[in-house]
Amino acid sequence: MYLPAIGSKIRQLRRQRNLSQVALAAQLGVSKSVVSSYENSVHLPPYDILIQLAQIFGVSTDYLLGAPNSRTINVDGLTDSQVEAVAMIVNELKTAGRK
Repeated sequence: MYLPAIGSKIRQLRRQRNLSQVALAAQLGVSKSVVSSYENSVHLPPYDILIQLAQIFGVSTDYLLGAPNSRTINVDGLTDSQVEAVAMIVNELKTAGRK
């Protein structure tokens, strides 16, 4: 695992959500230059910021840190039956991708 890759993941996720560095910085309660330093791997985000980033982007901290196969789907607010339906859809898509 290569931790400086976290910077490129933060940049990629931010851009996918059409967030500016200023907007992300405001959500994190830091300055734009701090976000830039994370994206350029000058500094690694502390664990509290890492958790905030994961929540903002809807991914796991494992994903941000480069652990393989660790993307998540945020199912907060869904009923148990809805979560089960999402799991079934994911499994169906995985099966279809192998054919």
